[in-house]
Amino acid sequence: MDTPKVAEYIVNWLKEYAQNANVNGFVVGVSGGIDSAVTSTLCAKTGLPTLCVELPIHQAKSQVNRANEHIKQLRNRFNNVSETEVNLTSTFEDFKTVIPKVDASPKLDLALANTRARLRMTTLYYFAGLHGLLVAGTGNKVEDFGVGFYTKYGDGGVDLSPIADLVKSEVYALGEFLEVPASIQKAQPTDGLFGDSRTDEDQIGASYDELEWAMKMQDEGKTLEDFSDREKEVYSIYTRLNRINQHKMVPIPICEIPLELK
Repeated sequence: MDTPKVAEYIVNWLKEYAQNANVNGFVVGVSGGIDSAVTSTLCAKTGLPTLCVELPIHQAKSQVNRANEHIKQLRNRFNNVSETEVNLTSTFEDFKTVIPKVDASPKLDLALANTRARLRMTTLYYFAGLHGLLVAGTGNKVEDFGVGFYTKYGDGGVDLSPIADLVKSEVYALGEFLEVPASIQKAQPTDGLFGDSRTDEDQIGASYDELEWAMKMQDEGKTLEDFSDREKEVYSIYTRLNRINQHKMVPIPICEIPLELK
């Protein structure tokens, strides 16, 4: 990948899209992870107003510290960057008091984790509407089109996706080129939605390097017979998630009524 040219291309794409849409700039949820750091830096490089929003919900201190470090660096480098924090912890806790009580289960944990992501999306769109901004998505290609590792209408609810055609290793390469803080470049990827230390790899069962490999193998039409034991495990993880999460990756189904019935 020609990293400098890719960065320039994305910046120009962002700027042109915003100008054609007649909006002022971008709003980005900054989590302390590599994807949001790269996305917010690319938005900042357009020269258009870029609002970085921290949205903690029982967030680990390490994630908050990395987000703060990144935003401080961006504000020192770009005078078009502003920031705000909306601590949604109390909102999330209030939500839990008004929904019907159910027994603890993995489904409950996942439903609440997805609720966190959707509260954040709602907040980003509040600022987008208030200031005439576009919500910039932070998903990469493996997450968005490989395993569907995001929340529908949560972090998947965006106006445009500047890094969604880049796999994770390419995002890291961009992060290094864009001088994203080293603490973020070295941190284990995590969605931070469960209030504990679990990483993306803990949840998925494979690393992003492994998932990138599996994505490539699927594109090349390879089958399980071509792989070692661990490769078979990774490929099975990838293909299963790709299959069950297709509802996130394809357009919303529309019931098209036959003309003769109208």
